[in-house]
Amino acid sequence: MKREQLGSRLGFIMLSAGCAIGCGNMWKFPWMCGQNGGGSFMLVYIICLIILGIPALTMEFSIGRAAQTSPLHMYHKLEKPGQKWGLFGPVCLIGNLALMAFYTVVCGWLIYYFCKFLTGQNASLGFDTMIANPIVNVSFLLVTVVVAFIILSFELQGGLERITKIMMSALLVLMLVLAIHSLLLKGAGAGVQFYLKPDFSKIDGSVIVGAMNQAFFLVPNIENVKSVGLGNVIAAAMNQSFFTLSVGIGALAIFGSYIGKDRSLMGEALHVISLDTLVAFLAGIIIFPACFTYNLEVNAGPSLLFDTMATVFNNMSGGRIWGALFFLFMVFAALSTVLGVCENILAMIRELTGWSRPKGSLVCGILVFLLALTTALGFNLIHFQPFSEGTTFLDFWDFIVSTNILPLGSLILALFCCHKFGWGWDNFLKEANTGKGPKIQSWQKPIFTVIVPTIIALIYIYGIATFQWH
Repeated sequence: MKREQLGSRLGFIMLSAGCAIGCGNMWKFPWMCGQNGGGSFMLVYIICLIILGIPALTMEFSIGRAAQTSPLHMYHKLEKPGQKWGLFGPVCLIGNLALMAFYTVVCGWLIYYFCKFLTGQNASLGFDTMIANPIVNVSFLLVTVVVAFIILSFELQGGLERITKIMMSALLVLMLVLAIHSLLLKGAGAGVQFYLKPDFSKIDGSVIVGAMNQAFFLVPNIENVKSVGLGNVIAAAMNQSFFTLSVGIGALAIFGSYIGKDRSLMGEALHVISLDTLVAFLAGIIIFPACFTYNLEVNAGPSLLFDTMATVFNNMSGGRIWGALFFLFMVFAALSTVLGVCENILAMIRELTGWSRPKGSLVCGILVFLLALTTALGFNLIHFQPFSEGTTFLDFWDFIVSTNILPLGSLILALFCCHKFGWGWDNFLKEANTGKGPKIQSWQKPIFTVIVPTIIALIYIYGIATFQWH
């Protein structure tokens, strides 16, 4: 099967950023920010991105471009004779499927809210009411999956690349319009202060883990950090930096396999992370001033978007239009990730079977839909409580992906790329530095070989040890 290639560098950056940008920025990031002291979380998040996100993303792009294959086979193709790194390939497939098992449902929720605001049926919207309705959950899950795999059934440049460029451009324009509108609200000052003024009283180990999985903001405030704890803030920040970049399951390595060698990969990683962080920043600028204007709780969990923001727009002049625009940009953000991850799943299945894009899209679409039914029905018809009171299949799939496969996959990636018992530092460095743009310097080797894997391992252990099992 001839390897498909992207048509432009812009397409590569937009696809990679689109995969990274999504619910991690819009749904989970503001939620974790509100839970972990506002700006203190963002500060730790940015530090986590610099220390861990850039190296991890550079490594993922590198093995994808060097192997010119999907994550299912890339470790096997690059490993030395007798090594067993290829065993992690199927884990990448499992991780991508587990992510789509709940992510497609969340995307369906966003489409539902957009349709309600667009048609003026937004007055009675409620998150709990929506998730308790199996018809709504399953119907809009089906819409998400069908739209995604119809797009993926076309060839790479004419389907995925073209649609993603359009969606990402529209997303950035919508975000700028919404951010400007939010900053003009009467409560904008208090909301921006909460968002940008870190509260170090809330920083502890679990927050650092979370920030590194979503990877919060700029000016310290000591009192808030104490209330949450430094360790919790750091733990949360680490987990979120991983979650937002989707590093560790090969979701971005696939796009590395679709490009040439004219650009160095650390430079491309910087572009993707910068765009991802800009969108996360603007999401907070949109949400927090609006919440403070209408005296609404900012740490409302997943319902922050669905209950809190719906209430904001229902009480706002012209709220139907602003609400429709807000949820349209949310749909674009979530769908861009769905497309990126499903492309990864499709590529792996096609390499296993040799199927065409249309046939592979049909089978993969059915598989993703059936898996995601567990989440869609887990709030109503299926009673499954994997952990503490109130947890559902969504928490189960999120635990598998965010708490385990993403950080462990990043650890395996770092060990494989940077050590002699894997692909090796010299091979990685040669691939990453090929082409124009910023290069990895010799003084950075300890960061890649020692600091990154050590921090990932320690934070993963901390996250498991402090996880609320009951």
